[in-house]
Amino acid sequence: MSLRIVTVDLENPAISAAWLDLLEHYARDPMGGGEGLAAEVREQLPGRLAGRPGFHGALAWEGENAVGLINCFEGFSTFAARPLLNIHDIVVRRERRRAGIGQALLAWAAQRARQLGCCKLTLEVLSQNERALAAYEMAGFKPYVLDPAAGHALLMQKILKEETA
Repeated sequence: MSLRIVTVDLENPAISAAWLDLLEHYARDPMGGGEGLAAEVREQLPGRLAGRPGFHGALAWEGENAVGLINCFEGFSTFAARPLLNIHDIVVRRERRRAGIGQALLAWAAQRARQLGCCKLTLEVLSQNERALAAYEMAGFKPYVLDPAAGHALLMQKILKEETA
């Protein structure tokens, strides 16, 4: 079956439903946290994301079946004075992994980044996700290092709780 990579249109209810289903598939995977999306998130996410100008996403289709997705967000490199594209989510349906779908989605992101004039693609990956690490290396990704003596970059987060009045 031929693979098609199509830019996500979250205003289209059918596309939005397929996209949300794949994101839920990812959220339930151990590498996506192992829990589904909260009902409130599922309800609000497509509309909120559709209004963000820096969002770039694609779905991989085999026939009428959405089998993979990639969600990217524009950022900016102060060291290069150019935009960058961050891959925030990438998932391929469990039963379709190792079929080149992830590589096709990464190639789509690289092409989109070039169209936007980006200097680089970035992404985050769990250190024990060996399958993803191998896929990213195959696509040309490397750990971020400025000076080998200083080590490679680590992604850190701080969860912000809503303040109550």
